[in-house]
Amino acid sequence: MIPLFWRIFILIWLAMAAAMLLSGLASALLLDRERAAIERQLELRGLGFEVTAIRQDRGRSAAHRFLKTQGHELGLHLIMIDADDDSRLPAAIRTRLNSGWYRQKPTIIELSDGYRLVAWPKMHGQGWLEPRVFRLVEMALTFVLITLACWLIARFVSRPVRYMEATAEAIAAGNKELRVNERIAARRDEIGHLATAFNTMTDQLCTLLDRQKQLLRDISHDLRTPLARQRIAIELASDDGADADLMASILRQNERLEAMTAQILTLYRVTGQGGDIAREPLRPLEVLNQVLQDGASDARHRGVDCRLHSAPETTGVSVLGDAGLLHRAMENVVLNALDHTPPGKAVRISLTLSSGWLNLTVADEGPGVKEDSLEHLFEPFFQADESRGSSGWGLGLAIAKDIVLAHDGRITASNREQGGLELVVQLPVFAVN
Repeated sequence: MIPLFWRIFILIWLAMAAAMLLSGLASALLLDRERAAIERQLELRGLGFEVTAIRQDRGRSAAHRFLKTQGHELGLHLIMIDADDDSRLPAAIRTRLNSGWYRQKPTIIELSDGYRLVAWPKMHGQGWLEPRVFRLVEMALTFVLITLACWLIARFVSRPVRYMEATAEAIAAGNKELRVNERIAARRDEIGHLATAFNTMTDQLCTLLDRQKQLLRDISHDLRTPLARQRIAIELASDDGADADLMASILRQNERLEAMTAQILTLYRVTGQGGDIAREPLRPLEVLNQVLQDGASDARHRGVDCRLHSAPETTGVSVLGDAGLLHRAMENVVLNALDHTPPGKAVRISLTLSSGWLNLTVADEGPGVKEDSLEHLFEPFFQADESRGSSGWGLGLAIAKDIVLAHDGRITASNREQGGLELVVQLPVFAVN
């Protein structure tokens, strides 16, 4: 296994080495082209023979004027010197001639009678390549290669990490069957090890959750029979003259236990079936009216005013679902609002239609919920802060959420500006009559 650190290090090192090598080759190629262009364009050897003849026939001054004229026309510096005397050349040109290797050496033509013709391009003339050109070429090649290497590294590292992030989000959303694919897990580096550890951890967590659900379901199911028998025994004891207050207290506790086991069984019935619940067209307004009729006495007993406002267009709206489960979900949402609304206050319920969704809004006038607790409000057995004074088990809203999700809907919670909690249930519309 080659560690990820060394893979990144080697890739960047190779990119820099390649940048230096290629920039050197490109510069050498450009210089060769420059020299070749000068020699091809000017035919300097023929020019050298011509200036030699002029010098012999008409003197050094005439040769100098001829070279100056030709250099002006051709964009070159042209100087004729003795083979063993370069003092007439500029210092920078002498340095280039005497160095072992220099990028921009002048062109030297050996002539007869011990003379040399030295030529180099004038600044910005044809065939001239400024030193800045080579520097820009090197910088551009280095930038391109380093950028390519960094892009490959970022892609090499970020793609599997993003994939694992998306997998984790999908698992958190409820898809417990999803795992990081074998192509990533089989990588022989730290990312492959991370993917393997992630899959192992997910398997163990899902196993623990399944065992927890199975345990709660089994316990709840097994409790129903002894609770029913206990209820019968309490009623018989009450008929035989046992203390009435004591029997009533015991009966209330028995009813609470029966209600809790029923809630747990409903919760795991929904989560176990997922999207495979029985579905048929039904009208949510009728289900909601039944819920409010059943809870009317409870609202009067608590001294809470429960009001429903239904938009006219919701009367003929139908959704696909299970009437019993939707009744339980709406009942849990309404009862949650009643439980946390002080006497003399109101619970406002509205049913509206918008963009293919049926919106059920339940707003109470209680103390609300802390902002950091809102995201946990629909978790099983979660109890909000004590200010709401709940006497339940933290199952009602969890059951409501699972039922709504099983019907392809959404449920959200938020605190109202004027105080209290607002729950919004959204269900996709099947038909409008």
